[in-house]
Amino acid sequence: MTEPGGTPEASSVPGERVEPQVTAPGQGVEPVGAASGRRTELDAIRILVVVGLVFFHSALVFATDSDFYVRNRDTTEVILVIAGFGVVWAMPMLFFVAGLGSWHSLRRRGPGGFARERLLRLGVPLLFATAALLPLPQWLRERAADPGYHESYVRFLPRFFDVHLDLASFPFVVQGEYFETGHLWFVVLLITFSLLLAPLARWIPAAPAHRLGDAFARACERRGVVLLLPALPLVTLSALVGLEEDYGGWGRWAYLLFFLYGYAVAGDDRLRAAMRRDAMPGAVLGPLLFAACAPGFMTADDAFTDPTALATVTRALFGAAGWCWIVGIVGLLDRRARPATRPAGDSGRSRLFLYLGVGALPLYVLHQPVVVAVAYGVVGMDASIPVKYALTVAASLLLTLTAYELLVRRTGLTRFLFGMRGS
Repeated sequence: MTEPGGTPEASSVPGERVEPQVTAPGQGVEPVGAASGRRTELDAIRILVVVGLVFFHSALVFATDSDFYVRNRDTTEVILVIAGFGVVWAMPMLFFVAGLGSWHSLRRRGPGGFARERLLRLGVPLLFATAALLPLPQWLRERAADPGYHESYVRFLPRFFDVHLDLASFPFVVQGEYFETGHLWFVVLLITFSLLLAPLARWIPAAPAHRLGDAFARACERRGVVLLLPALPLVTLSALVGLEEDYGGWGRWAYLLFFLYGYAVAGDDRLRAAMRRDAMPGAVLGPLLFAACAPGFMTADDAFTDPTALATVTRALFGAAGWCWIVGIVGLLDRRARPATRPAGDSGRSRLFLYLGVGALPLYVLHQPVVVAVAYGVVGMDASIPVKYALTVAASLLLTLTAYELLVRRTGLTRFLFGMRGS
């Protein structure tokens, strides 16, 4: 949706802005209290997360106990401690924003149109990047782990694509000894959640869904409830099912909850108001809860999955911390947000903001293969960790932005392959 003179609401696809909302045929009247207006603060945080991933993945090269593709000979434990403060909220934030945008996209396109658009805008980049980009990090992993490994990239490709189906790993059903979805697990999950949401939006009766949403929104009008109620499923799921290191430190289905929470907030201004009201308690509780779970992560044998009391409590605290961070960040940013009064592109900062915002998905797809390739060359240098890290970050940012500018955004075909609209 847009405000008068504003620009569209943040989208469910990174880098896209949803067009002005209209009610789809058969969807009925706009829900009472539906959230509206441009959320430029969420565009900004999405860009921050995508760019921040370059810093994060570059840091894993130098982290002790990291299983990153390329690792430096000298490592430090400090990196994982610092990185944890980003892990607890960054990827959950992307799913929250995606859920918020999905509400607007569904209202405009209807369930069928929404599903088709998700498959086109997310499925095409996933397939293309899987074929063209994902084998490179795995090949470099083999070369970095074994100095005697001399297999060419072309000869490695058949081994990468030697795959089988494993339905037990849903939605990551394509498995193989060398095959992986890599950092595109985010795109796999986002497609899955979108395709689960579309039929639910069509088949669930509107009246019961509205009553349930209204009851939840009315409950959240009481102070602290918006922090407590959504946190309970996250606490339960994290504690009992466990966390997954391969997927940003959270369980894959925890991200579905963040996605659905964003969807709910988009549909009712009372939830948005509750997040603004309880933003400061969330901003305080988030770091405190994360600090409380840190000893468990450092001392438990496997805090991600162990059924011990220490590991279970650690995961529960982590789940609560994640939601508090989301409420704190989104609520505080919303407090500071002001309606846009100047046209887009009237300053260097706004032009850069638009440039990165439109390219968020291609930048996300490109960044990790670039970081791995750069790190592969940097780790052999005779330099300190801070120098190597700075070089890795600087070169990765430069090459990622250059690849986006020269190889993606300038032609209709490449824009399509990376999920962008035509120029």
